[in-house]
Amino acid sequence: MRALAAAAATAVVAAPTPARLLVSARRAAPRLGHCRASPFARSLRSACYASTTMGDETSTSASGSAQEPAAPAMQGAGSVKQQISNLAALSLRATVPEVDVEPIVEVCTGKFGDYQCNNAMGLWSKVKGSGTSFKNPNAIGQAIAKNLPACDVIESASVAGPGFVNIVLSKSWVAKRIQDMLVNGIKTWAPILPVKRVVLDFSSPNIAKEMHVGHLRSTIIGDTLARMFEFSNVEVLRRNHVGDWGTQFGMLIEFLFEKFPNWEELGSQAIGDLQVFYKASKQRFDEDAEFKDRAQQAVVRLQGGEEKYRAAWKKICEISRNEFDQVYKLLDVQLEEKVMLLFLLICKVCSIKYRRNVAAT
Repeated sequence: MRALAAAAATAVVAAPTPARLLVSARRAAPRLGHCRASPFARSLRSACYASTTMGDETSTSASGSAQEPAAPAMQGAGSVKQQISNLAALSLRATVPEVDVEPIVEVCTGKFGDYQCNNAMGLWSKVKGSGTSFKNPNAIGQAIAKNLPACDVIESASVAGPGFVNIVLSKSWVAKRIQDMLVNGIKTWAPILPVKRVVLDFSSPNIAKEMHVGHLRSTIIGDTLARMFEFSNVEVLRRNHVGDWGTQFGMLIEFLFEKFPNWEELGSQAIGDLQVFYKASKQRFDEDAEFKDRAQQAVVRLQGGEEKYRAAWKKICEISRNEFDQVYKLLDVQLEEKVMLLFLLICKVCSIKYRRNVAAT
């Protein structure tokens, strides 16, 4: 499991902490002139939140033609995609003023640009045959690209195929956004959420058993969500409810007592590899009816609070938790374990009823 966790720690990046994102930004900033297609650059451009001032009251389009004032549409516009959508909306109104249509803006793969406006074909279906001057969707796309307001966000716009408008972000603008992060801190980009506190219950492995890929998945997803909430200044309670109760402990404890009567002197050495120990005790439990009965009685005694059984239970849990902690440390995951009090109370009640039934018979 630790090897699997090591691979995950290398290949899977949970939601970045502010410090990590700052380090990434510092490393990326000097290379911005060569990383337009870089996945990090694209994700950073898409994730940045910034208000962009368009400049003078009267701006010019990407091709130089005069346009109506565009600055108000960009003030406090939010995400980069939203800002591009605002610019595309202005261009659409200038291109086909008789048609009211919402801009369709998507993130590109990086081969043709950073964002793409895909309205041309839809507009062509609305205006063809109505005396329009446009001859085809590509002509509409060319007009949309031409009418994009000039600003420091867009470096260039080109048209491909039947009117797809490919938009490339300005490298200097992206560099300025990163510089702002380094100067002002990236927390100024954190979204404001309507919640103040959340409880996340994740990982939850079983004592005496090795963590499997399902636990790894839960751990990474839970930690990612926790980091995202914490980035937005939400108080996060990270809870880890481990499976540290049940029939398997009667089986393990009884096997421990049988194999090592002096286990308290040997400590962890008596158990050794907990996985091997568990498999041996499970095989004995499945094949020996008398041992199975003793294991079930051991569960009752454990639930009843007998010190000898509680001590053995604590030792087994300690060994298992040490294994879990190594995985969590490797993944840089912080968790707070909580005992399932309600579950323990139910077990206690069931134990009392069981003993009463045994005494009655």
